[in-house]
Amino acid sequence: MCLGIPMKIISMTENEAIAEVEDIKREISLDLIDNANVGDYVLVHAGFAIEKMDASTARESIRLRKNFGISTR
Repeated sequence: MCLGIPMKIISMTENEAIAEVEDIKREISLDLIDNANVGDYVLVHAGFAIEKMDASTARESIRLRKNFGISTR
């Protein structure tokens, strides 16, 4: 099973970004999506942003994951 993690972009260059969730920061690739901006939520899998997410959907997914005890670490 693959698990994508919703993360918020906090800084970026042309094709790379730093994304954060629950105080965990990761360098991610933006090669697979278009029009990403700082502040956007993206679904991250294997170091790649694979989809932009609506902010409310991303926050709800993070909340549910916490409730089920699924760690991002």
